[in-house]
Amino acid sequence: MELALEFLIIAALLVLAFIAWQLWRAKQFTQFKQYLEQEIKPLVFIHVHDTLVETRCETFPNTPAHIDATKYYWAQYKVRILQYALEHEILDIEALKAQGKFRFCQHLFHVEQDKLHHFEQHSDENKKSA
Repeated sequence: MELALEFLIIAALLVLAFIAWQLWRAKQFTQFKQYLEQEIKPLVFIHVHDTLVETRCETFPNTPAHIDATKYYWAQYKVRILQYALEHEILDIEALKAQGKFRFCQHLFHVEQDKLHHFEQHSDENKKSA
């Protein structure tokens, strides 16, 4: 009887330790999402604004309404902020690895994969046939 009780106590402590570890990991992931929101999102907004202003033309007037809509689109989900920052080299993968944030990027891409932007890929073959 005493052995079974000791086994249950050890099992309960292991379960509690596992739950505490999962809570700690969840807090780290939440901090990563806050980092994206507080530090990276303003940089993305600056880049979006500057890019749209620089590429104004008669075909693409990029009015303030266009700029606001583009900012809204990219900031709607954390994964899009991350995706834009990586695509336009606002964030560097090696720096994320060095900071220990790369695993959070992978997790965010997996969790919000349905919200990712799908970039069109233009190859030289497509341009020649057009």
